[in-house]
Amino acid sequence: MASHRRPKQPSRTRVTVLTTAAAAAVALSANAANAAPSEKLGKDEVKAKVDKLYEQAEQATEKYNGAKEKQQKLQKEIATIQDNVARGQEDLNKLRDGLGSLATAQYRSGGIDSSVQLFLSSDPDDFLDKASTLDQLSSQQVDALKKIQDKQRELAQERAEATEKLKDLSATRTELGNKKKEVQSKLAEAQKLLNSLTAKEKAELAQKEQRANRSSTERVELKDAPPASNRAQAAFAAAQTRLGSPYVYGATGPSSFDCSGLTSWAYAQAGVSIPRTSEAQAQIGTKIYNQSDLKVGDLVFFFNDIHHVGLYAGNGQILHAPRTGTVVRYESMTTIGGPFMFGVRV
Repeated sequence: MASHRRPKQPSRTRVTVLTTAAAAAVALSANAANAAPSEKLGKDEVKAKVDKLYEQAEQATEKYNGAKEKQQKLQKEIATIQDNVARGQEDLNKLRDGLGSLATAQYRSGGIDSSVQLFLSSDPDDFLDKASTLDQLSSQQVDALKKIQDKQRELAQERAEATEKLKDLSATRTELGNKKKEVQSKLAEAQKLLNSLTAKEKAELAQKEQRANRSSTERVELKDAPPASNRAQAAFAAAQTRLGSPYVYGATGPSSFDCSGLTSWAYAQAGVSIPRTSEAQAQIGTKIYNQSDLKVGDLVFFFNDIHHVGLYAGNGQILHAPRTGTVVRYESMTTIGGPFMFGVRV
């Protein structure tokens, strides 16, 4: 006999799952059908993206420079403290030896108990707390013990300071490594974009950049603007000798530079020490907010975060190390890519 059982109905949960899956499949198909095919970026679009990445790399470079400068400063400070601790320990040992000799001499002459002599070289702080024993010491011994106490406290403070600076150094090294990776990542991303271009497009961009470098490293019309000072003039003259030198992040010369590397190097040639980074350089000297008041050799800063700096060259021009792929050159302040913030007269 044929079975007249009704077929088993799917559970409500199973229906819901199947319905959801089907709807998702339809949606994906529709999206795939409606999505525009990915288009290859044009040469100008690539150039704009690459320039933006280079700007971000320069931002990271200045942070990298700051971390590197801090690391070097901490290393010097730690070395100085460690030298002081070593010398202090020698002084402390001499004080202890001197106190021991004094106690021995008094013991031999019957002036001090032998147990006190031993006590002197163990723990001066604890010893001086015992007022009953002070009567047995000469004023010379009390003075010697106090000197030992002072030296011990001084050494303890210096060791604590060194420990804190070592922690700071470790954190700074981590920051330095992170910023270096960030710079390299931005540069690698830019290179990947450039590699997406055809050989012809690459050649066209390279020729354009070469023309910009060549034309802007030649003597531009500066209208013989007056220098800010003799040292500013000397710094500017030094920077002019580096025209055509390549931009390299973290470089401070004499054959390659980043932006603040060039300005700090130039002023060093004039016998003036200025900070390493653009952010720190912006904190020195006298600020000049009106562009018309700028003079040759003034430091000029761009972008809201002050991550780019150059030397004012006169006639609205600056002499600077622009970014990766360029060289030290003259450039109009209107083409930097970011707003002029202010100048600094050193």
